Amino acid sequence: MSPGEVALVMFGTFGVLIVLRVPVSFALGLACVPVFFIGDRLDPIMLMNEMWKSYNAFILLAVPFFLLAANLMNAAGITERLVSLSRAMVGHLPGGLAHVNVLVSMLFAGISGSSTADAAGIGSLMIPAMKKQGYDSSFSVAITACSSVMGVIIPPSIMMIVWGGLMSVSIAGLFLAGVIPGLLIALLMMGTVLVYAKLRGYPVYERTSWSELLRAAGHAFFALVTPAIIVGGIVGGIFTPTEASVVAVIYSALLGGVFYRSIGLKQFPKVFYESARLAAISLFCIGTASAFGWLLAYFRIPQQLVEVMASWGTGLTGTGFLIAFAFLFVGMFIDAIPAIIVIGTVLKPLAESVGMHPIHFAIIGVISLAFGLVTPPYGLCLLISCALGEIKIIDALKDVAIVLAPMLALLVIVILFPDFVLFLPRWFKPELGQ
Repeated sequence: MSPGEVALVMFGTFGVLIVLRVPVSFALGLACVPVFFIGDRLDPIMLMNEMWKSYNAFILLAVPFFLLAANLMNAAGITERLVSLSRAMVGHLPGGLAHVNVLVSMLFAGISGSSTADAAGIGSLMIPAMKKQGYDSSFSVAITACSSVMGVIIPPSIMMIVWGGLMSVSIAGLFLAGVIPGLLIALLMMGTVLVYAKLRGYPVYERTSWSELLRAAGHAFFALVTPAIIVGGIVGGIFTPTEASVVAVIYSALLGGVFYRSIGLKQFPKVFYESARLAAISLFCIGTASAFGWLLAYFRIPQQLVEVMASWGTGLTGTGFLIAFAFLFVGMFIDAIPAIIVIGTVLKPLAESVGMHPIHFAIIGVISLAFGLVTPPYGLCLLISCALGEIKIIDALKDVAIVLAPMLALLVIVILFPDFVLFLPRWFKPELGQ
């Protein structure tokens, strides 16, 4: 079979299964089965072998541990402390509570590394509070869902850890590269909130005193130290990303169980179960996606794509837009981690062929895939936020599109100006930006 025929069989089968609403993780595995039967040197047992080999990666241990750390932080009431600090900092701006929503998402992103944990933990607090103060339900849901995507862009990011492990890219470099885009997303969303607040007359909190601000900062201090410990430890070479995830779990458990005393022994089993459940879903998806990606590589499909694209004569910028479009489209239908494994491995040779820096390629992919968290039909963060806001997805789409527009402009900037994301890696560790 030619590479084109194999690609048609695999992606065609996968597409049909998705339309039939088969879970993505199972659809990826089932799409491999016909090829394993048809290939002369292949055997269906190899599907299980490739899945098993994908799990034999030390870096993947970071996935369940970071999920556990995020859930421990939520159970410990860290979110409420961050909300209090955010209210003291930006509550006096027009549309105060919406600004608080964005800022607390940014702060929590530096702790959890997971957008879904962000949407669930913060949304359960902020959406009801915003609706009670007179904010439109659609806007409350939209700003919560869209701001939660910072969880995969601002370090530590589970998505970046998986990307770095699979693509052999410096995770410290990825973390540093995500800082500026993540902060700028927060600023752009707060600017959007200002416009909404002026047009719709959203309420404002009274300006807090310096003593109240310091008190709120003191209550949230130990939570705010978390990203410094995790990211600083990785960038400084003190521990690996996997070791950092374990440190995050221990720190979160001590913070909630000993220091704040907000988690009792009876709560730990529930947190462990929920974390294990989410991790099992992600890791099973990694296994089937890895088998899918291995077949693509076996039949040299990425190389064929590079040859076709080379004939188009696209340069660095044109290739960047093509890569972004591919991730934006795929992210609408499947989760980010399998998208990285399947599409990322296909597009990596294309990026290399035009001299794109691997960190630049990664950040384009991560930001593009972040859109998939809030765009139907997948849109997991949007689904969570709509459930919490008790509205239909279609009712929130207009506001989601408006809030996402500045983020789309940021993606264009990242594509056009690689130094925008390579600045920090080259500054802190010049070898990371070479």
